[in-house]
Amino acid sequence: MTEAEIAAGYLHAVAGSTDRLLASVARLAPEDVAGPSGLPGWTRGHVLAHLARNADSLVNLLDTARTGVEIPQYASAEAREQGIEDGAGRPLDVQLADVRESHERFAAAAALLPEEAWTVQLRHRKGYLFPAWQLPLKRWQEVEYHHVDLAAGHTPAEWPETFAAGEFATLAEHFRTVDGLPATLLFAEDAGLREQLGSTEGEPVAVEGPVRALTAWLSGRSDGDGLRVHQHGQEFADPRAALPKLPPMG
Repeated sequence: MTEAEIAAGYLHAVAGSTDRLLASVARLAPEDVAGPSGLPGWTRGHVLAHLARNADSLVNLLDTARTGVEIPQYASAEAREQGIEDGAGRPLDVQLADVRESHERFAAAAALLPEEAWTVQLRHRKGYLFPAWQLPLKRWQEVEYHHVDLAAGHTPAEWPETFAAGEFATLAEHFRTVDGLPATLLFAEDAGLREQLGSTEGEPVAVEGPVRALTAWLSGRSDGDGLRVHQHGQEFADPRAALPKLPPMG
């Protein structure tokens, strides 16, 4: 499968996830936009403004891949934060239109890329380089995670299985060598996936459950709901208290 074909698959996933996000936003009452989200210090308006400005930031990177002229993802870290703050307090109908229209700009910019442009190396706002074909994946992550963070009824149980399984592997890789984590074996029963985190010494803590529940815990969207925890052949009565403490994703 070529990079362009991989990108096309992720773009299709982004379109479906965005449709579901827009449907959730459309069901909110006007006053709900000022209510708290699942992210500390952010209202739902902050989440929606971030989603819209993130789409526009990825248009900058898509244009870089197409033209060869480097355009920063954001003008600056301060400009990124200001864009979110400036947009957070807008009325719900304006927020809804902004999320929809920014997605349309993202999809239109992606459609302009020739096949070879999907291999171009781009610079993320945090400084690292990545290939252009990962841009649609990054947008998919933004939409699915922040749809949950919106606190509008969409939960990790509604994540597409392919999303949850992919993120399970990605997050496990992120935490695999984190200092101070005890040996932890993760088993996603429904997907048949296993991952090992933390130290390789000692009897591991075994954490079992559906892949969506594991991904929700690893990503900080759950305190461990739906998981079971074992060690030395014994199941803990309170799995949440027995789960290893994960550091923030950062």
